[in-house]
Amino acid sequence: MPTPETEVSPEIAPEFAAEFAPAKINLALHVTGRRANGYHMLDSLVVFCGIGDRLRAEKAPGLSLRLTGPFADQVPEGADNLVLRAARATAQTAAITLEKHLPPASGIGGGSADAAATIRLLRRMTGATGPDADTILALGADLPVCLAGRPARMRGIGERLDPVPPLPPAHLLLVNPRITLPTPAVFRALARRDNPPMPATLPDWPDAAALARWLTAQRNDLEAPALAIAPGIGAVLDRLSACPDALLVRMSGSGATCFALFGQPAPAQAAAQAIGAEHRDWWVAAGPVLR
Repeated sequence: MPTPETEVSPEIAPEFAAEFAPAKINLALHVTGRRANGYHMLDSLVVFCGIGDRLRAEKAPGLSLRLTGPFADQVPEGADNLVLRAARATAQTAAITLEKHLPPASGIGGGSADAAATIRLLRRMTGATGPDADTILALGADLPVCLAGRPARMRGIGERLDPVPPLPPAHLLLVNPRITLPTPAVFRALARRDNPPMPATLPDWPDAAALARWLTAQRNDLEAPALAIAPGIGAVLDRLSACPDALLVRMSGSGATCFALFGQPAPAQAAAQAIGAEHRDWWVAAGPVLR
């Protein structure tokens, strides 16, 4: 799990560094309003999963990016690549390699996680302290929470992060039907943008079952519009709902990745193997909730 970085003196900064970029999961996502500038207001319980991309960086006189991994061919290589934008925002140079394991545009913050990992890498290698909070948020609403890298209640347009009660041990099964779902299209399809937030105070969750029971009273307000755009998500939700020992099934973010919450690793891994064998065209992965 990523951890907050301390300043590093350039004289002792490493020549090489690596960083994990974990998948970001919205266990609940309430859309509570929209600002005059068009940005949506959110109230979301965000956690991270032990499934993700990996980044490596070496000191170099210029900035470059090499893409590897199973989803490398689906990542844009130009100047708009989020890793390169994040690196430029730090005003540092490096030869960066992104090993892409998370499907892009899938509602689990892959691009934001990669950008956040890039910032952590370059801070550690160079002693840089930037970019500032406004620049980080301008890179994307998920950047602040991905940079913090810990469970949080995310509010506002993504800039307000509050700690949450300690999470119990839990495991996630993630499934994506390999549908690319642009976030702006899902927000445009929202029928209502002023939905109720989560309760003001979050409870303690003694175990994964208690967390799941509480989550059943919460929502992902983007699930219905995503289903309207991509009905294939429904097949994933139905299949996850049939998994033995699944405590909760929901879509994450703006989709199309869906998740099942489990209390133990064995049923999550067993379900992943079964679904992967049945649907070889789906992306399927299981891992722990990082606490």
